[in-house]
Amino acid sequence: MTNQNVAKRNLAAMTDAWTSMTQTFLESATAANRAAMSAMLVPSTSNGSDSKTVAASIPSIDHSNLDWQFDRTVDDSDHISVGDTVTFEKVLSEDDVRAFAHVSGDTNRLHLDDDFAADTRFGERIVHGTLVSGLISAALARLPGLTIYLSQDLEFSGPVGIGDRVSARVEVVENLGNDQYRLETVIRNEDDDATVINGEAVVLIDDLPAE
Repeated sequence: MTNQNVAKRNLAAMTDAWTSMTQTFLESATAANRAAMSAMLVPSTSNGSDSKTVAASIPSIDHSNLDWQFDRTVDDSDHISVGDTVTFEKVLSEDDVRAFAHVSGDTNRLHLDDDFAADTRFGERIVHGTLVSGLISAALARLPGLTIYLSQDLEFSGPVGIGDRVSARVEVVENLGNDQYRLETVIRNEDDDATVINGEAVVLIDDLPAE
């Protein structure tokens, strides 16, 4: 075989490897973007299940493949008071878990490897605890005004399986003054009818910037 033929074969192999690597990168980037969007985007409708709930004046973004639901009992940041609540609910899917592992770097095999997880106390893969608790942030983001996280305490009491529907509920329990509020934060696994995270958050609520 001539040196020219060897060079051509090496070039072809390098091209194939680059194509495969590029495809993997694009797939990972797509998953990462999906995870980031899940933390920032807002669905266009409320589930309207509570007669006290008012329509949310949050700019909607068309993202029709998501099944998010939320409701809240206050629509004006000037009227937030003790007892007001926001609930956010979604299914935590396989795509969510894979994307979160990529974005966060948390590649614990308990979340990603079926065979490994089968031999643990859980018997199956479970959702990252930090991904589950992130739904609290999604609920807080739906308070009227611009919500700024100041602190969060969490206690985990149970796992969430991949594909489970989970809800986060935040309730204002104290007005601390200076536009700061203390909230009770609870996450429930709706499929198991069980509380999986309890905690408290303190937030600062600013006015929204003028558009």
